[in-house]
Amino acid sequence: MQPYMKKWILVFVALLICALIYNVWPEKRLPEGVVIDKLVVHKSKHTLEGFANGKRIKTYTVSIGPHPKGDKQEEGDGRTPEGAYIIDAKNPHSGYHKNLGISYPNAADRAEAKRKGVKPGGDVKIHGLRNGTGIIGKFHRLADWTLGCIALTDAEVDELYSHVPIGTPILILP
Repeated sequence: MQPYMKKWILVFVALLICALIYNVWPEKRLPEGVVIDKLVVHKSKHTLEGFANGKRIKTYTVSIGPHPKGDKQEEGDGRTPEGAYIIDAKNPHSGYHKNLGISYPNAADRAEAKRKGVKPGGDVKIHGLRNGTGIIGKFHRLADWTLGCIALTDAEVDELYSHVPIGTPILILP
């Protein structure tokens, strides 16, 4: 084997090891008993912030729909909605590792869709990875892959699930 090939193989192995460590390195956990009373999503930054008593206590990196610019216009457009909503449901048995329901579409979304003659869509969630694919972990962040939902790692959605009550406001910004 040529010396330059050995060098590239070593570089590749080192990068692979770093990527694997990144994927399994634990994130800082929220303290027990903290209740998140507000969520803010910044689509352009791919972040979801959790607040308690007006103070930001944690920021998560998220994946969103494959067409991240602009508000959701209609069912199937691959956009994550923008606006003020609430967490209206929790599902521990979804097709994705748990989810928190977002109250999209609201009255304004339905009226806008009706005006345009389209269906607004729905079923927008904060969820983990598709069941059985949790090993992907943080690598899911490399692409916007949801149908318009907000995706986290399974561990992160477990954390939010236990700290976010139904009725919590969520603001989704461009």
